[in-house]
Amino acid sequence: MPVVVVTDSSSCLPPSVAGRYGIRRVPLHLTVDGVDYSDGVDEVPDDIVRVPGVSTSGANPHEIGEVFEEAVAASDGAGVVAVHISRRLSGTWSAARIAAEKFAGQVRVVDSRSVGLAVGFAAIAAAQAAETGADRDRVYEAAIRQAATLDSLYCVSTLDNLRASGRISAAGKMLGSALSIKPILHMVDGTMTLRERHRTFSKAIAKMQEGAVESAGGRAVTLGVQHCEAPELAREVADDLLEKLKTVTSSLIVEISPVLGCHVGPGAVGVVIGTHLDPIEGIPGD
Repeated sequence: MPVVVVTDSSSCLPPSVAGRYGIRRVPLHLTVDGVDYSDGVDEVPDDIVRVPGVSTSGANPHEIGEVFEEAVAASDGAGVVAVHISRRLSGTWSAARIAAEKFAGQVRVVDSRSVGLAVGFAAIAAAQAAETGADRDRVYEAAIRQAATLDSLYCVSTLDNLRASGRISAAGKMLGSALSIKPILHMVDGTMTLRERHRTFSKAIAKMQEGAVESAGGRAVTLGVQHCEAPELAREVADDLLEKLKTVTSSLIVEISPVLGCHVGPGAVGVVIGTHLDPIEGIPGD
């Protein structure tokens, strides 16, 4: 059996893609009105990203440990590589490290230094390496390499969720109080930071696309577009980028997980540019 890859629900991988590569997922959590929801497992209220007072939390060592136990058994000695949301945004990575201690070196844990579909791309890179027969250390290195070369950008339609979330770096203070400001956020060293500010959302979207094309640099890339309650805009962004980028080996459009949606808010759209990935199999509609 090949190395088994584990990730968390922040990765936003469609079930068909996760299933194709045998990627196992642990849920992050949302709590509202005293009710805890497991992201990707429980039926979360449709309007949860608009509900004030929602709190989010990472997976705990016990539930991660249960998934690791199943994955280790399934690997038949090959081991497990777990790819998780940035440790600077969630306690999930730390919980995974604690959970891994009981498996005597059979589990290696990767800090993706990102969130959303970027985590998913790093997990896919690990799974693709595993399918070639790579051992646990080389699968771990494939995930690290992919995570280090990803570029992840977000356009946020409303500032309300960002102000309430506390998940943006000190640069977020530059957002100010102007209601018309539309920020472009950028993942830098595991933290969501402010890249640019614009007066209109359409301008921010255009600049985000320019940034994605610049990041690709004419190379063959994997394109990911993710959104929060904005499927039509996400499709437009993807179509525009498919025309502007020279070579796209795979493209994937997903709705971000409710946990991430509670932080970036409704209307947000993000772009992920990845390299070092083989064409992704299992994409819905392919």
